[in-house]
Amino acid sequence: MRVAVDAMGGDNAPAVEVAGAVAAARELGIAITLVGDETRLQQELARYNVTGLDIVIQHASEVVGMHDSASDAVRKKRDSSVRVAFELVKEGKACAAVSAGNSGATMAAGMFVLKRIAGIERPAIAQIFPTLHGQTLVLDVGGNVDCKPVHLVQFAIMGQVYATHAMGIAAPRIGLLSNGEEDSKGNELTRETNAILRQTSLNYHGYVEGRDIFKGTVEVVVCDGFVGNVVLKLSEGLAEAAGGMLRREISNDFVAKLGYLFVRGAFSRFKKTVDYAEYGGAPLIGINGVGMICHGGSNAKAIKNAIRFAYEYARHGVTERIAEKLSENYAALLPRTGSVL
Repeated sequence: MRVAVDAMGGDNAPAVEVAGAVAAARELGIAITLVGDETRLQQELARYNVTGLDIVIQHASEVVGMHDSASDAVRKKRDSSVRVAFELVKEGKACAAVSAGNSGATMAAGMFVLKRIAGIERPAIAQIFPTLHGQTLVLDVGGNVDCKPVHLVQFAIMGQVYATHAMGIAAPRIGLLSNGEEDSKGNELTRETNAILRQTSLNYHGYVEGRDIFKGTVEVVVCDGFVGNVVLKLSEGLAEAAGGMLRREISNDFVAKLGYLFVRGAFSRFKKTVDYAEYGGAPLIGINGVGMICHGGSNAKAIKNAIRFAYEYARHGVTERIAEKLSENYAALLPRTGSVL
C-alpha cells in the first residue's frame, strides 16, 4: 500500500513534503510516491539518506497555486501534482493521496478523478479535535458552506464510520451542532436534520453546543462547512493565543518562572495535545478513495502524520464501510428528503 504525496502544494514545498515523506518511510515503513517536479524532488531527496526506504518520484509538470480556482486547477492543469496524485489512486498505484496545497483544488481533484461514493451527494472535510475525554471528529469544516438536511445526515453517517474504523471508537455518539440543546433551538436546517437523524440507526445524541466539542460530549459533531470552518479557525486561533498569553505571564513573573520548572512536562504534553501537526490533516470523506487535506503551513511532522492517517484510512476500508452504512440508513433518509440517494 503506497501513499502518493503532492510534494509541490504547500507553503514550503517541496522541502517539508519530502522531509515528512522520508520520516514516514523511515519511522512507519510506509511506501511513498512523491509527485511533482522530478528534478527538484531528486535534489531535495539527495539531502537525506534514503537507503532501504521505498520512496519513488512521479513527475508532474504543473503546480496549483493557492489563488487558482478549484475548477481551473482540475480542468486546465491536467498535469498538476495534486491531480496526478489522485490519478495514481484511481489507477491503483497508490492507496491514498495527501496534499498541503490549495484545499479547494484538492477537494475538486478528488471528486473529479475518484468521483463520489454512490449515494453521497457532497464529500466533507473532517477534522479531529482534542477533548477532555479523547478526540472528537467534526465535519464539515469547510468543504460545503451551503447544505441541505440530506447532506448533514450523510456527514453523520460518514462521521460514524470514520470514527469507528479509523479512530477505533466502538460506538461513537453523533451530535448536531446548534445554538442550544433543546429540539426547539436551531434553524430550519438543523431542525429538519435533527428530525431525520432521530429516524436513523445511528447512535444519535441530539443537539450539541460549541463548548461540547472540547468537553467530549459526543465523538462526532456534524455541521455545515461555513460553521465548521469558523469553529476550526477559532480553535486554531484560541490555541495560539492561549499559548502566547501563558508564555507572557510566565516570563513577566519570577515566581511563575520557578513554578514552570516543576510543571513544564505537563505544559509540553498539553502543547502536543493541541498541536495540529499531531493530527496531520483532514480526511476528505465521501470520495471513492482516500484523500487527505493538510494545512498549507504544515511542517514535516504534520506531513508524516497525514501520511500515517491516510494509510490507516485506506487499510481499514473506510470508503467501503461508508457505502454499507449509507445503504442501511436509506429507508430513514428517503421519507424526509424526498429524493433517491
